[in-house]
Amino acid sequence: MPYEAPPDLAGLSLADVAALLEARRLPPVETWEPAHVGDSHMRIAANGRWYHEGGLITRPAMVRAFASLLLCDAGGQHWLVTPTQKLSIAVEDAAFLAVDLKEEDGNLVFRLNTDDLVIAGPAHPITAEGDPDSPAIYLGVRHGCRARLNRSTYAQLAEIALASDDLSVTSGTAHFPLSPA
Repeated sequence: MPYEAPPDLAGLSLADVAALLEARRLPPVETWEPAHVGDSHMRIAANGRWYHEGGLITRPAMVRAFASLLLCDAGGQHWLVTPTQKLSIAVEDAAFLAVDLKEEDGNLVFRLNTDDLVIAGPAHPITAEGDPDSPAIYLGVRHGCRARLNRSTYAQLAEIALASDDLSVTSGTAHFPLSPA
């Protein structure tokens, strides 16, 4: 079945986003305990591009499929997990990029470079790292993986934060400072 990307984020209501999230069925990678552990010979560059044995993976459907199998352990190691294999994958910065943002009804919805949609909140926190002169903003995605906000999405979030007294944002019931600690 061909892949149909969700509509432009700006055209989606919060209810539309919730319905799309409900309809997306991701593999339960956190429950699988495969016997074979190895190396995938794959790398996710800081710019979000995926490579296998040095060659760029150019098919977006392949990237989306692999991304649905990702998890990051407590030590920061990323893995591609299937019921039969657990393969390490090198990640230069974050496994995903947040490439768009929409604020609606006090919620922040992000679109990732894989077309995944994520609503920031307690299960998907926004964190600031780096230093005040060059911060890096991340969004929790799933299974320990994160997305780094690209420049335009960072600018969108900063505009929202500038409206607050303390350079922070709120999404749902969660409050996130955008200044690195």
